[in-house]
Amino acid sequence: PFACELYAMVGSLFGVTSIWTMVFIALDRYNVIVKGLSAKPMTTKLALFQIFCIYLHGLFWTLAPMFGWSRYVPEANMTACGTDYLTLTWHSRSYIVVYASFAYFTPLLVIIYAYYFIVKAVASHEKSMREQA
Repeated sequence: PFACELYAMVGSLFGVTSIWTMVFIALDRYNVIVKGLSAKPMTTKLALFQIFCIYLHGLFWTLAPMFGWSRYVPEANMTACGTDYLTLTWHSRSYIVVYASFAYFTPLLVIIYAYYFIVKAVASHEKSMREQA
């Protein structure tokens, strides 16, 4: 049913956009903390563009099941709907694999990368401050 599909699509959309918002926050912190004064400053125009891209990216991945690449189905207790991850066809599985790659694993790796260098920069700064004291 359409209401089920809409429910699942909106839930997925907000999940994906939340994750990618955290990615852009991590990248902004990386830009400010690691690059310091040499970093390109965040502007309102750039922030709005990033938000637009986040939602466009989220819409692409969450509308795909509405147009036939996999599908949204009622879940086990029939009180919620989600992506069909039980169907064993390649068509259905390919969506899950690609969706997981671009909606979850890529953001995870970008956040790990950014925070690795943030922690490294903070530790280096802390060490230099201790040496000066």
